[in-house]
Amino acid sequence: MGYSPDFLDADLPLPTVPAEAQGTAVPLDYTHFTVILDRDRRLARLTAVNIDGAALVDVPRGDDWRLDERIPAEWQAGPEVYSRNDLDRGHLVRRRDPVWGEDARQANSDTFHYTNAAPQASGFNQSEELWVGLEDHVLEYADAHDQRISVFTAPVLGADDLPYRGILVPLRFFKIAAWVRYGELRAAGFVLDQSPVIDVDEIEQGVAAEVPDLGPFRTFQVPVADIAELTGLGLDPLVAADVLPSAVRAEPWRELTAAGDIRL
Repeated sequence: MGYSPDFLDADLPLPTVPAEAQGTAVPLDYTHFTVILDRDRRLARLTAVNIDGAALVDVPRGDDWRLDERIPAEWQAGPEVYSRNDLDRGHLVRRRDPVWGEDARQANSDTFHYTNAAPQASGFNQSEELWVGLEDHVLEYADAHDQRISVFTAPVLGADDLPYRGILVPLRFFKIAAWVRYGELRAAGFVLDQSPVIDVDEIEQGVAAEVPDLGPFRTFQVPVADIAELTGLGLDPLVAADVLPSAVRAEPWRELTAAGDIRL
């Protein structure tokens, strides 16, 4: 159960949450992944999943979203956040990522806990050319090379997030992929900004926001150090393993316009 720090051929401990959030952080282990929930924000500060590209299994998707009964319901952003509006329950640990090995069916089911969801604009959550396109690229890399990968994903819980139905809707999300190549740990960091298409008034009215024509991914590959600064998470091993050259890290964020732009 849960994220394994020795899953790769390099020790990669679960990142720590910032000091000010330690009193509200609730670690929850699932099959092949872990969620660290912030019980005040009612959303995850971090998810961490191990992906075994050599043992991936296809299982029926299902759609059994449910609360985690191990913790109080009021700590979780449940179905009331997503009903009768244009918000999607965006998987943080992607459904297919932990679905490998003998426990594949249980892993698939575990991803449908509300603790593993965050509100996302439907255009971003459903388009294969946006966030999902990046997730496909990472998973296909693992599958094609029988590669083991650990992935860390969560909303950036910012002070400028938008109040809605008792939660704050996050405007940005991050993802960090980590793997070992030639005996060395490597990592790549990404940020999605959904602020241009999040309007709480339109969401409440069920109006679908138009996704602006700003590139197919609307996603940026960024220095892992920038993600550490944005989130306050302890990411030192991943910062040190960043595949972006030092000169590139000093430049403005690079928007991805095609899968070939991703540096792995």
